[in-house]
Amino acid sequence: MWSILYSSNFHWVLTSTLILGAAAGMVGCLAYWKKQSLMSDALAHAALPGVIIGFLLIGEKNIVYLILGAAISALIGAFFIQWVQSATRISEDTAMGMVLSIFFGFGIMLLTIVNRTAGGNQSGLDSFIFGQAASMVKSDVFTMLTLAIGVIVIVFVGFKEWKIYLFDPSFAKGIGLSLKGMNVVYTLVLVTTIVIGIQAVGVILIAALLIIPSVSARYWTDSFRLMISLSALFGGVSGVLGTFISAVGNGWPTGPFIVVVAAFFFVISLVLGKEKGILINYLERRSQRKQMLVTPSPSIINVKGGK
Repeated sequence: MWSILYSSNFHWVLTSTLILGAAAGMVGCLAYWKKQSLMSDALAHAALPGVIIGFLLIGEKNIVYLILGAAISALIGAFFIQWVQSATRISEDTAMGMVLSIFFGFGIMLLTIVNRTAGGNQSGLDSFIFGQAASMVKSDVFTMLTLAIGVIVIVFVGFKEWKIYLFDPSFAKGIGLSLKGMNVVYTLVLVTTIVIGIQAVGVILIAALLIIPSVSARYWTDSFRLMISLSALFGGVSGVLGTFISAVGNGWPTGPFIVVVAAFFFVISLVLGKEKGILINYLERRSQRKQMLVTPSPSIINVKGGK
């Protein structure tokens, strides 16, 4: 059981989920402050048809082509969300829900057709729904690592621009920062993070890896810089621990355990976080009640003073 921990493939998978978790945590912070957490879920589900179509076009599970197909499909989903929102009276969250359902249903339909008509080459395609990190080979890991590191570099290098873009769009426009260009870059890093994570975590659970670490980090700080760092830490550690648990369990799914570990960090943050954590809020309210009981009200002071 423990011998798998010494295999080189396990170390590569562990490294990829570490970097993936960190990248997802950082990008998740951007989605959190842009108030588009549901967007990550919608685009993750929208990526599934692209995976299946990519396989149909080349006839084999080449990770580069599958990622490319997933990226194109997710970008089309993003375009439809923006088009529906701007051209109709439908709200953004409703448009996201529509794209999520339609694209995912189309992907499941294609997957069912492929499984019934193709040969043995399609085996394992359904792992893109829930993820199967253990099936990744070294070339898959290198592809994931390259793209994930690229995402981290873009967020890190453009930190000042991201901060202005998210918190003060009017000022950003005033200093010549292109909001349309930033929207394009934001969509690209979000889609890239999603498509590189679907093999490890799956199209259903990659959204959780984007959302949960950023929300957990929010309970610890009001600083955008520190929030991104904490979110990357929570995401990376969740990836490592989830991969470790699934490897020790001999065949246990990696994606669900990564999300469960991330959820554990969220519960800890929800209770103990120093920024509006349940325990901190309770202690603050208790301290305020005690102070109110000890300090007499102004009317009582006036009565005692004879005023």
